Amino acid sequence: MGGLVAALAAVQLAAPAFAAEARKDEARLEAGRKIYNFRCYFCHGYSGDAKTLAATYLQPRPRDFTEDDERSISREQMLAAVRDGKPGTAMKGFRGIISDADVEKVVDFVRDEFIRRKAPNTRYHTPENGWTNHERNKLAFPFATGQIPLDRPWDQLSAAEQQGKRLFLSTCVTCHDHARTEDPGPAWGGRPLSYPRNHFDPGDDTKPAPATKLDAIASASPYKLHDVVPQVAGLTAKEKRGETLYQSNCAFCHAATGTGRNWIGSFMEPHPRDLTDPKFMKNMTRQRLAHTIREGLANTSMPAWKSVLKDDEIEAIIAYISRVFHPVRS
Repeated sequence: MGGLVAALAAVQLAAPAFAAEARKDEARLEAGRKIYNFRCYFCHGYSGDAKTLAATYLQPRPRDFTEDDERSISREQMLAAVRDGKPGTAMKGFRGIISDADVEKVVDFVRDEFIRRKAPNTRYHTPENGWTNHERNKLAFPFATGQIPLDRPWDQLSAAEQQGKRLFLSTCVTCHDHARTEDPGPAWGGRPLSYPRNHFDPGDDTKPAPATKLDAIASASPYKLHDVVPQVAGLTAKEKRGETLYQSNCAFCHAATGTGRNWIGSFMEPHPRDLTDPKFMKNMTRQRLAHTIREGLANTSMPAWKSVLKDDEIEAIIAYISRVFHPVRS
């Protein structure tokens, strides 16, 4: 009997220590969540599933952590990837940007939240993120989640669904892209490249944004100017081809204007190169620029395009950059 009493007493004494350790672990995971939600969500998604607009532009695609288990990727592998990046991908290294302690926190959060527990992390559309009364957009939710394909004919939609589709196209499409379509064909060639811009159409600066500031969408208006495709007369056939390739592949990070000052470019660290900057571009050569596009840049989000773009396509992009943004020396 005395032994049982002693054991119970020991448990009672140890309980505060266990509780304190649990609180410490919870605090570390919450710190990792904050790091992830600031630095990682854009490619890997708030739910760790890489179902993001950015992911559709990247090859290879960002890792979907929800498909992993604790044996498919080790903690050591993840620490190395966050510290040093992954060559041949858009995964840059964060060494020198965040501390080793923060690297461990964000890795431990990902392993606990997405790999181990398959948890949803957090909702993005919250008042704290600028989305007040997001439920007012609920008619658009079936299109954002893919429950209803966006290309379903109008005459097959109910009146409420038609209203939801109009709302999705005017408010949600820029971040959610087309969510799900039964036939994602040429209609989606001119895809949005940045953040919602109050019904602003990329390439058409004749439509002013509404003055009403309803939520975080309005805060993106300073970036919209950099999503306007420059109108330059007299482009050669090669330069026009380069324009199409640049705006389809490069503008997502470098902005339609080449400045990198769109929403996404402003968010990235380090920022994408400003291709209009005379100080940077004065020493740029076609050979150096072609090598950078083909091979990518280590420790940045600039991936290697050699498996995506052919040499003549890279040359066309350089011709366009040289004509529209800043002359590039031979």
